[in-house]
Formats: sequence, C-alpha cells, structure tokens
Amino acid sequence: MKKPRLEAIEYIRGISMLGVIGIHIGSVYLGQHLTPEAAGNPHLVALLEIFTRFSVPIFFFISAFGLFYNLDMTKPFVYKDFLKRRCKAVVVPYVVWSLFYILHYCVLWKDYGPLKPITILYDLFFGLANYQLYFMVLLIWFYLLMPLWVWGVKRLNVQRLALLLVFQIALNYYLCFVWNAWAVTNPYLKPFAIYHLNYWVIHYVFVFLLGGYLAVNMDRFSVFMEKYRSSIVVFFWLTLVSHLSYYYYLLYSRGYTPLEGVNTAHQLSPTGIVYTLGACLFFFTIFTLWRLPDQLKPVLSLLGKHSYFMYLAHPVAITYFTLFYDKIGLRINAVQAIILYCGVALATLIVAVIMRWLGNKFPFINKGTIGVYPKRMA
Repeated sequence: MKKPRLEAIEYIRGISMLGVIGIHIGSVYLGQHLTPEAAGNPHLVALLEIFTRFSVPIFFFISAFGLFYNLDMTKPFVYKDFLKRRCKAVVVPYVVWSLFYILHYCVLWKDYGPLKPITILYDLFFGLANYQLYFMVLLIWFYLLMPLWVWGVKRLNVQRLALLLVFQIALNYYLCFVWNAWAVTNPYLKPFAIYHLNYWVIHYVFVFLLGGYLAVNMDRFSVFMEKYRSSIVVFFWLTLVSHLSYYYYLLYSRGYTPLEGVNTAHQLSPTGIVYTLGACLFFFTIFTLWRLPDQLKPVLSLLGKHSYFMYLAHPVAITYFTLFYDKIGLRINAVQAIILYCGVALATLIVAVIMRWLGNKFPFINKGTIGVYPKRMA
C-alpha cells in the first residue's frame, strides 16, 4: 500500500533552498567587505550565513527520509533498479548543469581552457563546475553506498544514533579544525584531500542516517513529535542561540572578522551539527503538526516544487545581478544585499516556473534540468 504524501518534505525543501541562496548572497556581501575597516555588518552576516547553516545538511536529511520512507525494508533491496532511478533524477541533471556552467563561464570570461576533456572530467568528479554542485557529488556518493545505509538503518536505535552523533562531532572537528589537507604532498592524492568536503560522505553520515531511521520509524516519530512538540521547539531555539553565540564569541572575544567567523562557525562545527539536528526536528514538527496559514501553504508548495531547479540555477542570477551592480558602480551594503537576495530568489523562481512549463511541452528539458520524466499512462 502506498504511503501518504508528506507535505513536510516539500516544505522543508523550499525553506532549505532559500537558506542556500542566503548563504551565497552572504558570500557575495562578504567578498566586498574583506578589510578590517569595512568588514561588513556582522548581524546581517549572522542572518545570511549562520542562521541558514542548517540548509545544506538538512537536504541530506530529507533526501534520506524520502528514500527510506518509500522503501519497503521487509523486501530485498534491488540495487540496480535504485541506481537506475537515481541516475535519471540526479546524475543526468548534475552532468547537464556542470557542462552548462563550464561552457557559460568560458564564454562569459572568454577563457576556454576549462573545456579541455581532462579538466571537464576533473571538475565533474570533484564537483568544481560551480560552487553549489558539490552537494550533487556528495548525494551521488550517498546513492552509490545505498546498500550500506540500508544495512545501517536496519540496525539503528536511539542509543546508536546518539553515539553516531558524538562520533560525527568528533570526526568533523578533527577533519575541519585539526587535520591539514594541504599538508598532503603527493600530487595525485592532494586533490582528494583538498576537496574532501566535496565527496567525503562521512561528513554528513549522521544526518543522512537520521533521516532514514526516522522515515522507517515514522509512526514512532509521529508520536514523538506530538508528545514533545514544545520541547522540540525549545531545543531548536537553544541550538540556534548556541550556534549564533559561537559566531559572536569568535568575533568579539577572539577578534575574528565576519568572514573568519563564518568559515569557522559552519555547519560541520560542533554547534553547527547540533543546530542541524534541532532544525531537522523543528521544521518537520511544525510542518507536520502545526496548522499553517492558508496563504502560506501555496507559497511553501511552490518553493518546494521548484527548489531543485532554483538550487541548481540561482548562481546564474547571482552572477548577472552582481555584474550589473559592478557596471553601475554600486557597492553592496546591507540594504543592497537584502534586495539582491530577494531579486535572486524571485528571478530564479520565475525562471523555474517557466522552465517547468516548457518542460511539460518538451520533456527533454525537465529530464535534463531536474530529472523529471513524464508520467506513464496506466
């Protein structure tokens, strides 16, 4: 029997996509405020870069949740069929968008060196065609290792999840703050070390398995959310305050610049991991149990429906908005950053709607850009 559709997954996908855009707008803003004399507004940076830090890891959470929610754990896992479906949904769009970005920037900057076959293969393997595409590479590796995750989820319980959380915090702390990838001297191994954030799934194993575990235990998870909804909300705000406090501590006690603070208080830092856990539980709870305003639901559904295209395409909008700002000599201050964020989100959403409409008429568009195929007639 087919399980009921979970609107929370779609809503979280849309919220997370908006968070990712915020992170990348924050990067643009910080790029124009690098000197100590003009380091930028630290509170705007906190909004764009720290508050939104749940966005990328929560994508892994909902990806795993969706996979395991629709997976019958009592039947043998058919790896070949799974890979075939995931290839259509993720690998094809990843290759299409990567080639698009490589060609686009070659034409834009009139530098055709990246079109060398070996360079293209290098960029595809490490997710370097554009800065948001590393997520796709990580997702592909998660899919390739799916039999391992099925085996793991079957053996998980709350106690083992707690131990996995502690392990994740310790491992990420070591890899991000102790281990020096640049110290690897072998020229062949060095890229694999430097770009470990782009394909080492170990960085996000906890949040992925958390999504899978909660999906296969949805009945128990629903009871948990109902019983502890108030505690979940409090936990979320405590984790957010903790993550923000760490950022402000770095700025005002350690003398970090906002850019240094962002590069330290990221989603893989200890407070970032716990904040991600709080966000996963919080957003799933409010979107499952709370009665949302009738006007908000269509907006969340629209964002969720088009989040995939928006995630893949929004750097194009950022590029041309910032080029326009440069042409008119406009420096991006706090107000302009907010305007830029709204403009990029709105423009990308409009293009996503148009492309989905065109894709319904010309299916190859949806197949190539978002991995959506026409539904077969019964």
